[in-house]
Amino acid sequence: MENNQLLKVSEIEGRGRGIVATQPLKPGQIILKDSPLLLYSASVKNSTFCSNCFRVILQSPIPCSWCTSSFFCTSNCQSVALSSSHTPWVCQSLTHLKNTFSSHSLNVDQQIQAFFLISAYNLAVISPSSFRVLLSLQGDSSFVSESDVLLLHSLVATCPSLNLGEFGFSKELTAALLAKDKVNAFGLMEPFEVDRERGVRAYGIYPMASFFNHDCLPNACRFEYVDTDVNSRSNTDIVVRVIHDVPEGREICLSYFPVNFKYAERQQRLKEDYGFTCNCDRCVVEANWSDGEDDAMDKEGEESEEEEEEDEDMEEDMDDEVNVNGEVEERDQDFPHAYFFLRYMCNRENCGGTLAPLPSPSSVMECNVCGNLSKSDEL
Repeated sequence: MENNQLLKVSEIEGRGRGIVATQPLKPGQIILKDSPLLLYSASVKNSTFCSNCFRVILQSPIPCSWCTSSFFCTSNCQSVALSSSHTPWVCQSLTHLKNTFSSHSLNVDQQIQAFFLISAYNLAVISPSSFRVLLSLQGDSSFVSESDVLLLHSLVATCPSLNLGEFGFSKELTAALLAKDKVNAFGLMEPFEVDRERGVRAYGIYPMASFFNHDCLPNACRFEYVDTDVNSRSNTDIVVRVIHDVPEGREICLSYFPVNFKYAERQQRLKEDYGFTCNCDRCVVEANWSDGEDDAMDKEGEESEEEEEEDEDMEEDMDDEVNVNGEVEERDQDFPHAYFFLRYMCNRENCGGTLAPLPSPSSVMECNVCGNLSKSDEL
């Protein structure tokens, strides 16, 4: 981990392990660049993205010589994959699984979980130390469906034989791996388009970033630059930057989804995908809102030109009430996230991303979804 003097992993009461600032952090400061332990595709067959670097393939895709599931952007990417993420065993196993999906009536999520298991068991062979790191991450196997474990384990068991050495191959290990994936996987997203829902191109397990806990008003956000720097092998690294000033000792939190999700949607997502109920300051307030108040949040920032001057006056008033941590003072706790929405949420159509300054000193804000740049004094 780069800049590891800025952060530490600590046990936080009621939240498990989390990441805490070891010194005061400034807006836009890069606090983490993390490389994936493993990456795996979010699609059964997709020639749009390279199966090694997951960049958009701009020229004719190079198909794998032995399977029909993988495509590469260059011969170099294909060569690298053959000795790492797309070994002959992976290649044979993907072909085998693809032929069995229809007969077992697997849904899309189960197919993606099968891809993960193939990548994880391959990691145990090519890098036992990385596999041990994967097993050390948080994730309780009791949170995984027993029927999914049995189905997916039986499918992988029919793949070509694989010697996992010290780790063996067991239903218990499959269950443990699925649990790690469920609560730790980050989605590498497709490029943003205004008129199309943004999908996931690949999933990755990032060893340090996995320790970030969730908050519905995060003080940091992650950026990915998969399609940039075409000559770099680190294009799948994720970068975490601080949104506003964070004091020493404060926990660093990300939002696990766009911050404009409604209260009920956030709680459902967190319960189903991560197994917990969020009790952050924002959720405590919004739990008492009526549906009408929740719907009103969707219209934030859509005022007419006649209302803009009034909004500017409101923001000036709020600036006087914001403390050093970018938080609204206690007397405005009936609407504690108004300032966050005004200053740190992208207002581009169908985006909903979070804004963070470029590495300081900078007055330019970057959206972590659409990549739009704007001056902070224009917000």
